[in-house]
Amino acid sequence: MIQAHATARYVRTSAQKAGLVLGLIRGKDVNRALATLKFTRKGVAEDIAKVLRSAIANAQTKDGFSGDVDRLYVSACYANQGPSAKRVRPAPMGRAFRVLKRTAHLTVHVSERPEKIVAVVRADAPKRGSRKASTKVKE
Repeated sequence: MIQAHATARYVRTSAQKAGLVLGLIRGKDVNRALATLKFTRKGVAEDIAKVLRSAIANAQTKDGFSGDVDRLYVSACYANQGPSAKRVRPAPMGRAFRVLKRTAHLTVHVSERPEKIVAVVRADAPKRGSRKASTKVKE
């Protein structure tokens, strides 16, 4: 089973806002996740889509990849807090308010779903649970 990840560091958004969008794609197939991000009305969705495409490309370059992108899904995604830039905003009466320009580190992990194993049933083997019902009628 192939696992790959990609990280975008110092993205100009808060980790809390990015976490809301990342929650939408967690556990979904990569094609469905990209479609979800395309129609999400948040600014950070474009950055997350870029990271997801990078994680898909990383999975394709790994040895042992089956070549089927449709089997990939978002196994984990999270946003960690990055460094905050401190700025000063003027306030009344000569004071100053501090403004934090937050950043986040976005990480997306993709994995390959295991193939479903189909059991082969022999033709001469009796089927399970197919007992003949006895139909004795008492007179």
